[in-house]
Amino acid sequence: MSTLNIEPGVVSTVTLSRPEVRNAFNEEVIADLTQAFTQLGQDPQVRAIVLAANGPAFCAGADLNWMRRMADYSHAENLADAACLAEMLRVIYTCPKPTVARIQGDVYAGGLGLVAACDMAVSVDTAGFCLSEVKLGLIPATISPYVVRAMGPRAAHRYFLTAERFDAAEALRIGLVHAVVSAEQLEAKVADITQALVTASPNAVKACKTLLHEVAGKDIDATLIEHTVAAIADIRASDEGREGVSFFLAKRKPFWLG
Repeated sequence: MSTLNIEPGVVSTVTLSRPEVRNAFNEEVIADLTQAFTQLGQDPQVRAIVLAANGPAFCAGADLNWMRRMADYSHAENLADAACLAEMLRVIYTCPKPTVARIQGDVYAGGLGLVAACDMAVSVDTAGFCLSEVKLGLIPATISPYVVRAMGPRAAHRYFLTAERFDAAEALRIGLVHAVVSAEQLEAKVADITQALVTASPNAVKACKTLLHEVAGKDIDATLIEHTVAAIADIRASDEGREGVSFFLAKRKPFWLG
């Protein structure tokens, strides 16, 4: 039985489909997500990817049965297992296509890693969030690079260490999600965002994702400035860059809008 539902299209949707375990992930889910985002990221027809979930919870983190098995793993086996999870998060984070987390329910532990690895996140106002690892004697290690970038170090100090549950309004305040809406408004808000994504230049969106990863958190020095100068020069000289300026001046649609 597949752990995911995948709806291909210009805007593709990858849906976690294990509602009976609150969409908790195990080695199969990790492998399936890695494969899905790799394939969709390479598909020239795909312009944006939505990560969604079935059931009352978005993702409860690690599957309990999987955690029980890990308890008997050797250190080498734990390293290999954690490396697979880290690779899944890396593939989502570096996916060439823009990604949107559609949060219809609670998000716990490793589930926050999925949200933080996406470029954007929209949540229902009833969703709860929790980095619960320390209560289990664990730490949110593999998800930490993405969650700290998403919520910022100061908020991470609190919620990593206390394992407090926080609501969607707090998730919005600290930057973990970009919008909070009612359940009835969720589809429309996600559609607003994906529509904005698919009307932009595909090449520019891809280059912007690369730029964000290269610039965020870096010192503003001569090397970084030189890199940004080269980046704008390259994109100006590209087919889409030239077309974008031309269509704007001529007040017509660019070729990527058909």
